[in-house]
Amino acid sequence: MYKTSYFTEPDREKVLAFMTAHPFVTLITNDGLRTEATQIPVLLTERDGRLFLHGHIMRKTGHYLAIEQNPEVLILFTGPHCYISSSWYTEKMGATWNYQTVHVRGKVAFTDDAGTIDILRRLTERYESPQATPLFIDNLPNGYVTDMVKGIAGLEIEVTDIYPVFKLSQNRDDESYKNIVTQLLNTTDTDAHKVAEEMKTRRPELFKT
Repeated sequence: MYKTSYFTEPDREKVLAFMTAHPFVTLITNDGLRTEATQIPVLLTERDGRLFLHGHIMRKTGHYLAIEQNPEVLILFTGPHCYISSSWYTEKMGATWNYQTVHVRGKVAFTDDAGTIDILRRLTERYESPQATPLFIDNLPNGYVTDMVKGIAGLEIEVTDIYPVFKLSQNRDDESYKNIVTQLLNTTDTDAHKVAEEMKTRRPELFKT
């Protein structure tokens, strides 16, 4: 299931945790003529050792019609990212960008109305539960959900391939690595701070003494 490269994250649980923590994905489809892309929230589940993503899109859109023609899709999970200046290295070389992303390929099956309502219910429960006065699907006016589902297509996407790239200066020496963290924390960029904190967490394993 995994593709590999120098920056591939090998820890499956870390990859799944990242996907769960960054559920607002970019869904990409292609019907053979035109590529469509949009952002949707998804739920990650595991069943019988297989991974599935669940979400929904509007019916009769370019995405919907593309999936009817070709159910193979690409999904991008994207985390914090930031510029890395080469002036922070102990040796002269080109600048780069640090980031975390997981590219997932999968095959879509449309759900029936009951399945779509279940997806809506689970998504709502996840994001409404922390609210002070949550409003769940079952508390909406009678007929509202039934009418809404007529225009929505639920998606069950079976994951067929995962390419997790966590590019976090693993190829730098320890002095450069520590300086990168310091420089990132000195910025006002919140993404840079998140990258720096992730790098700090990983440093003991990278540079064991």
